Formats: sequence, structure tokens, C-alpha cells
Amino acid sequence: MESAWQRVESMHRWILENGDKRTDPWLLVYSPVPIICTFLCYLGIIWIGPKLMKHKEPVNLKAVLIVYNFAMVGLSIYMFHEFLVTSWLANYSYLCQPVDYSPSPLGMRMASVCWWFFFSKVIELSDTVFFILRKKNSQLTFLHVYHHGTMIFNWWAGVKFVAGGQSFFIGLLNTFVHIVMYSYYGLAALGPHMQNYLWWKRYLTSLQLVQFVLLTIHTGYNLFTECDFPDSMNAVVFAYCVSLIILFSNFYYQSYITRKRLKIW
Repeated sequence: MESAWQRVESMHRWILENGDKRTDPWLLVYSPVPIICTFLCYLGIIWIGPKLMKHKEPVNLKAVLIVYNFAMVGLSIYMFHEFLVTSWLANYSYLCQPVDYSPSPLGMRMASVCWWFFFSKVIELSDTVFFILRKKNSQLTFLHVYHHGTMIFNWWAGVKFVAGGQSFFIGLLNTFVHIVMYSYYGLAALGPHMQNYLWWKRYLTSLQLVQFVLLTIHTGYNLFTECDFPDSMNAVVFAYCVSLIILFSNFYYQSYITRKRLKIW
């Protein structure tokens, strides 16, 4: 009978042998070990960071945040363009789209933007580091850590096994939302004088919720139709989107509805 360690080794071997051979040579893709280590470091920073900052002044990151947020806007625009144009040129279906595993120019172009989307999720772990350095510990909510920590695994698996196909729809919607989101953060980083122009924050949360609802419908449809795309991936995405709808709905309720009632009372 296999020991637990032998089962882990067997699973690791299976992952190494059954990935997309086109994306295997790319940074952080071939083995799950680097991304697991990244995640563990992320959790370590969340645990020890606030303790290290407890008796220190918040770090002034204004210039860093301006550059970072608008750089993320630029990266999101690039990815949105690539998802949109590549899917259009390749005649992608929005209902059911198998993965093109060929080394064709369009197949590789879609795989490439999927990798950039995955890597952007690694970059976005910096959001948490910035909160810690600025002593904005109230922002380190379960929703924040859950969303950032799980996205790197979801999209590592996406690039490793299904770099393209109907997973493009996730990237297309999410990059559009992130253009808006990081634009908001970039403007907010410019200083308090921008607050009068940032009245639309609650609508940003609404946009995120609309995104998750659309992805749930899109993925749910493919769970119950014949489509040459792994049901296991569809099931994971469906469950994940449902969890985000619940968490973001709670955030919206607590942030905008409950506070509004308290102000009235």
C-alpha cells in the first residue's frame, strides 16, 4: 500500500507528465512546487508582516502605488486586447470553445496571454504587501487573502492544462474589470484631492459581482452541455465563482447597505 508521501510523488509525476507541452517551459508552469512556495511565502508575510510593522510608522508608498497601479492598468489593457483580438481572429465561441493545443500562431498567442494573466495574479500579491507596509491591516480580510491566494493556483492550473479554450472568457472579463479597478486605485493614490472624483467605488464592487455572475452562468451552461472542455475545470470554476459571489455580496452588504442604515439611524 502506498504511503502518503508516495501518493504525493505519484501525483506530482502525473502533473509533470500531463501538462500542456507548449507552456511547460514557461516561468512557474512546469511544476506546482514554485507556486506552492510562493503561496506559503505569501501566508508567511501576512502572518509576520503586521507584527514587524506594529511599532513602526506606516511607509509612504505614494509614488510606488501610483506607478504600480497605472502599470497594472497598462498590463490589463494589453491582456484584454489580446484575449479579445485573438479570440475574434480564431473564431472562438462564447458558448463552447475547446482548447487549441497546436503550435499555431493563434494558439500560441492565446496561450501566451493566458500565461501573462496567470503571472499578473502573482504580481497582484503585492497588493497585500502594500497594505501591510502602510499598516492598512483592516484591508487584510478573508475575502482579500482568499481571492489573491487562490487565483494564483487557479490560473497556474489553467496555464498548465488548458491554456486557451473557453477559459479565455474568464481572462477577458477579469482584465476589463481590472482596468477599471486599478484605474480607481491609481487615481486614489494621487491624493485626497481626488476623492470627489471617486464616488463610483460601490459600482466597482457591483461590476465585480456582475463579472462573477456572468462567469457562473457561462461555466454552468458548459457543465450541462456537450463541450470538449474538461468538466473538472468547469466544476472548479463554477464552485469558485459561487464562493466569490457569496463573499463579494457580503462585502457589498456590509460596506454599503449596513453603513447606510447606520448613518440613517
